[in-house]
Amino acid sequence: MKQISFVLLSALFAAPAFAQDEPQVIYKDKTEIDFEAVDIEGQLKKPQGQLLLERAKADFNPMIELREDFNLEMTQSVNDIK
Repeated sequence: MKQISFVLLSALFAAPAFAQDEPQVIYKDKTEIDFEAVDIEGQLKKPQGQLLLERAKADFNPMIELREDFNLEMTQSVNDIK
């Protein structure tokens, strides 16, 4: 039992001794990439015809009916005041 505890204790104290300093990485503040000297060669491929589809406008059934006048309520409010 003493031998196992001695091994465990020695492993705990020896672990920091094996740690090494990690190299510090320093990045540039700004990276510039110049594409001026790059030449791209190739052929443009496109379909032979054109297909244009116009989307149909969505037609929704309104759930709220807009009222054009409030004549009935106005006459009732006048009658309530009398």
